[in-house]
This record gives sequence, C-alpha cells and structure tokens, in this order.
Amino acid sequence: MGKQDIDYKKLFGSTPLPSFVIRVTGERKFIIEEINNGAKIWFSRRDFDLEGKPLEALIDPENLARFIDSVALVHREKKPLTVKVMAVVPGNIRLGGFVLNPLGDDIIHALGVPSDEEADSLQRERDDAISLLTSVFDVSEVGIVVTDQNQKIVRINDSFVRIYGWQRDELVGGGFLNLIAPDEREQASRNHDEFIRSGIRSSGEMKLLRKDGTVANALFTTAALELSQGRRFQVTTIMDITLRKQMELSLRLAKEQADTANQAKSTFLANMSHELRTPLNAIIGFSEMMMKETFGELGNPKYKEYLADIHLSARHLLEIINEVLDMSKIEAGRVELDEEFLSVEDLIAAVARMMASRAFSSGLKIEEKPDPNLPPLFADPRLVRQILINLVGNSVKYSKTNGLIEIIARLNEKGALELIVKDTGIGIPKHRIKEALEPFGQVSIPHEEMPTQGTGLGLPLAKAMAELHGGSLELESDLGKGTTVTVEFPAIRMQGKQAKGSPFSRFKRNPERAGVAEKAE
Repeated sequence: MGKQDIDYKKLFGSTPLPSFVIRVTGERKFIIEEINNGAKIWFSRRDFDLEGKPLEALIDPENLARFIDSVALVHREKKPLTVKVMAVVPGNIRLGGFVLNPLGDDIIHALGVPSDEEADSLQRERDDAISLLTSVFDVSEVGIVVTDQNQKIVRINDSFVRIYGWQRDELVGGGFLNLIAPDEREQASRNHDEFIRSGIRSSGEMKLLRKDGTVANALFTTAALELSQGRRFQVTTIMDITLRKQMELSLRLAKEQADTANQAKSTFLANMSHELRTPLNAIIGFSEMMMKETFGELGNPKYKEYLADIHLSARHLLEIINEVLDMSKIEAGRVELDEEFLSVEDLIAAVARMMASRAFSSGLKIEEKPDPNLPPLFADPRLVRQILINLVGNSVKYSKTNGLIEIIARLNEKGALELIVKDTGIGIPKHRIKEALEPFGQVSIPHEEMPTQGTGLGLPLAKAMAELHGGSLELESDLGKGTTVTVEFPAIRMQGKQAKGSPFSRFKRNPERAGVAEKAE
C-alpha cells in the first residue's frame, strides 16, 4: 500500500502538466495543500514555497477571480468543472484550462488540461476578424446594406438608418427595391442578380427613397460575398451625394446665367463701340471745323463758347467710353502685347508734350526727371504710353493751381525700371487707396472747384497694363499731401538683361496692335 502511495506521489510530482491540491478552510477561503513543479513553472512561481499558502499566492490576477468562483462552485456542487485560462507553458505546451475535481468534503484537485493549439489559434483569428468587421460595419460613417440572393435585406448599419430616416426593423427582411426610386427599380433588380451571380464589383449613382418620401442621390459600390454552403450576399456601401448634386446644379445654373450676362455685356460693348464712338467722333470733328470757322464765320461769339463746350464734353465722353472698353478687353484676356525696344526718355518727353496744354490751362508745371543713360525697355509702347497718360491725367485732374507734377524714371536696386508720377495734389485718404485701385472704385473727395470726374478706371487700367508686362503698380498718398504712383517693370525687360526668346511675355505679338485703344488727346 505504501509502495502504491509513493508511486502516486511520484506521478503527481513528475508530470509536466500543472497539478495542485486545494483545501477549503472557509467561505471562499482556499489554501494550497500540495503543488507539483509543473504548476510552479506554469504560474511562474518556481522559487516560491507555496504549500500552506492562500490560493491567491499562486493564481495570477488575470485568472484569480474566475478560478476562485469555479473552486467555490465545485466545493458547493461536488461536481467536476473545467475553468478556462489563457497562458502558455514553457515548451510551447498550451493549456485550455484546469479540471477541478472534488476529492472529499474539503479537498479539490486541479489538473491542467492541454488544448488543441492550432484549433484555438484559428478560432481566435476568426473571432478577431468577425469582431473587426463588425466594428467597421457599425462605426462606418458610410451607409452599408447587405442583401441576399433573393434581394432581401439581411443587415443594415447605423449610418444608413440615421442618414435616410428608416427604422432597422422596417428594412431588415424586406426587399431592397423598396429603397430604390421607382424609375430605377427595374434596372437595379437586374444589376443585383447579375452582380451576385458573377461576383462583379460595380459602382455608380442611384436614387434612394428616404423615410419621408423624398429622393436622395447616392454614390454606391457593390461587392459579392460567398459564405458556406454556397450562400451568396451582396455588400453595398452608400455615400449620400444629394448636397453635392444640388451644388452642381447651382453651379451649372450660375454658369449659364454668367454666360448669358457675359454675352449681354459683349453685345452692349460692341454696340457702345459702334453706336456711340462713331457719332461722337463726328461731333468732335464737326465742332472742331466750326470752331476754326473752316467754311466761314459763325457770327455771334457765343456760338464759339457753346462749340467749345460741345467739343470738350464729346471728348470727355469718348474717353469714358474708351476706358470702359479697354478694361473689358483686359478682363476678357483679349489684349495682346506688341513689344519692341523703346527709349524711356523719349516716351516721357512725348507724354509731357501731349499733356502740356492741359497742365498749362490748369496752372500746373510738368517736370521730366529720367535718370541719364537708361537702357531701352522691351515693352508695348502704346500701353506704356497709356499708363503714363492715365497717371499724369489724374495728377492734372486733382492738383491745385501752381502745383508740380514730376515724371521720374530710374533703375532700382533689383535692376527693375521704376516709372514714377508724383504730384502735389489733394491726395487720397490712406484707408481708401485700395478702393481707388479697384475698377470703377472712384474715390470722391469734396474739394473747392474740383468736382469728381471720369469713371474711376484710370488707375485700375494703368495697374492692369503694368501687370500685363509682368510688372506692378503701387500708390502712396494721403489727404492733402499729394500722390506718388510707382510703376515697376521687371529687370528682365531692360536691354541686355533678357535672354533671346525669353518667355517673359504671356501674350503673342500682334502686328495689327489689337487691344487697348490709345486715347485721343
């Protein structure tokens, strides 16, 4: 008998599976009566003396609560029970759990039970995959509908329910065609059967019905899925694009309206060019002939005064029409540069002579201040001349008697050409400079004997013409302190600084010089 007891103890101690005996000492109080080396290794307690210690000294925190509950149940029911655990024994032996077996009133034996590692691994992978897919399905912000081969809805996610207003139980088990707009149901039914049968992936647009009966535009993507026993399903992701469709419609209508308005503007400008400029030129020409008394005396001197007023008003109106037409052509991108090398000094002198009579009649003096030996500028001479005419014209218009207008030309530290028109006129408030540079942004400044004139296009036109050359225009001014306008042309436009064929001009040369019309003076 003793021999047999020794053999059992030897078997208990030598088995690689963890094994230990638990004694119940009270309500949920358990001590370790006996323990083998396998249990110490498995629980990582190899160097501990555990016999007589509470069960808590052996079991790790992750398994402790479940273990104690199981031991208490075995003690109460007096029936064997398997408790699941998750851990790995050295040597890659995996335990599925412990069999707890009651050996007496207060004695329970715990023996580790090996598990099928491969089966457990595959099961865990399946569980993880299902958990992952379920999470993606539930939290996705895109609507997802799963249908079977009978076109029945078998699953639908929260996003679809939230976006389209349906209740889940109103859809699951019903036909998916109930969600499709009536005019698309027949095609949707054929597509569903074809996609499930062939496994083809597809995407496109469709119209869905909301719970309130309104129609929503949606972008869908479908994929076929085959499960066990040949069961086929179709997974459809749905993205609502109703707002995008409404925006597209609004943009299309806005474009059509803009095209119509642009066509109307083009027609108006064409009519203005022909119907207004032609008679104005006749008025100017005939009034000049009458003022010079080409065909005889007029008689009453008052007629000459009236003719002068007619001539001045007609020229002023022609300038306004030309400015409007010029700005419209620039905005439409119809201006082409006809570039050549030009003398900056000669250009300034020509503009000064052209504006001299107007300045003299206003009691103003024009001074030319070009730096000596300036290199030629590669630009469109008409546009550069028009820039200076506009700037000097503004200075004449808004300067007081005995004022000074300076036309300066110089190279800055970057090698760029600066054309500067500086006056001692009434100036512009600093906070309104930006407004003055906008088309039609006329800044009205009440001043004695200086009424507002023109269209407010002189500065914007000069700025636009400078930018056509890759340059810029800056305005410095303050009320009562005069105005300084600086037009900069890039250094690459100065002779000797541009490579042959350098593409600094954005426009092709036009021998007919179509574009901005030079204003008559």
